[in-house]
Amino acid sequence: MDTVTVAPVIEESWGSALKEEFSKPYFSQLKEFLVEERKRHTVYPPGKFIFSAFNHTPFNNVKVVILGQDPYHGAGQANGLCFSVSDGIKMPPSLVNIFKEIQNDLGYSIPLSGNLERWADQGVLLLNAILTVRANEAGSHQGRGWETFTDSVIRQLSDEKQGIVFLLWGKYAQAKEALIDGSKHHILKAAHPSPFSAYNGFMGCKHFSKTNEILTEQGKQPIDWH
Repeated sequence: MDTVTVAPVIEESWGSALKEEFSKPYFSQLKEFLVEERKRHTVYPPGKFIFSAFNHTPFNNVKVVILGQDPYHGAGQANGLCFSVSDGIKMPPSLVNIFKEIQNDLGYSIPLSGNLERWADQGVLLLNAILTVRANEAGSHQGRGWETFTDSVIRQLSDEKQGIVFLLWGKYAQAKEALIDGSKHHILKAAHPSPFSAYNGFMGCKHFSKTNEILTEQGKQPIDWH
């Protein structure tokens, strides 16, 4: 059975940074909820992908953070990285709009794969606020503890690092601005790339070129957004 282990399998530097969170009562309750949930329902992503964002982007490698809400709830879509889908899976509309904006901003053609592991491996933390979801029920794991966990992630990055570029798309992500020290990090805000809002400020935001300008100014390697 696909369950969450007592000690989550997570990249070493994150395991150290989040050690206290894993030992708190809310996290134990969250694990119990997920074990029971999987007995009755299909849950996405599969257990081995829940912490993919952390495993692809170690704590010390984080240069950019993109915040999402919860995983895709369709079969085979969620792979633990916000907005990303696994190879061979049709791109959801929000991801299509992200690539359209990259095309407009940087001139890159829209790729065949929507798997964003290639970004994560360069230091882009693709973090959903909620890391699991019941199949075909968006938002079904809200309020179970994941938000407490990921808020702690954002706070730790804000407190312990500097110069990170936070991309906050839509009102849900922008509410997390309160967790970020804007005097030592860079916050770029735009509408959500969903078809319902993309043309109200996401398309034309040029966040991808702006992010690379900020990274270059800091002497960091820019992101290849292909």
